[in-house]
Amino acid sequence: MRLSVQRDGRVVVYAPQFVSDREAENFVARHIRWIESRQSERKKISLADGERLEVCGKLYTVQTGARAKIEQDTLFLPQQEREGTLIALLKRLTRERMEKLLRLYSERMGCQYSCLRVCSARGRWGSCSGKKTISFTFRTAFLPDELAEYLAVHELSHTKEMNHGKRFWALVGSVFPDYLARRKALKGYLWAMNIL
Repeated sequence: MRLSVQRDGRVVVYAPQFVSDREAENFVARHIRWIESRQSERKKISLADGERLEVCGKLYTVQTGARAKIEQDTLFLPQQEREGTLIALLKRLTRERMEKLLRLYSERMGCQYSCLRVCSARGRWGSCSGKKTISFTFRTAFLPDELAEYLAVHELSHTKEMNHGKRFWALVGSVFPDYLARRKALKGYLWAMNIL
């Protein structure tokens, strides 16, 4: 038997035909903690007026506005197409933030990359191609600064080491000796991969 938690939070049990309902229920009961952790990763965000949303390490209050923008502590979104408009805004903010971080750390590390791409990936925060194109999902906009910095350094390190070997981690560790803690903290943001 195996379990799957769907994007909408529903639990699906895959079992052979000869397995009884009682056996399937017991299987689910034994795995309840795993199910709850997967469901919490699949939480939705509300974009209603008055809701609070953390973007690029700062907390904003959502309000209706003519167009998507951030002013002081308010995130303005139009009444219609809020989700799509927010995604476009997050892509722009991700590009600005990660460009700044890549420039800063590439200089410090002596690394060169060819270009930055912002995508909608759900399976990974970032990647670096053999041609040194660095990509980040727009979902990095939900991360605090210290984790965005870690991702920039991680992907820049791949411009020198296209693997996760000792030399790669030594390069990351030369910038962030606490990289293991930052890497672990990223797991607390997996919910961001399943919203929007």
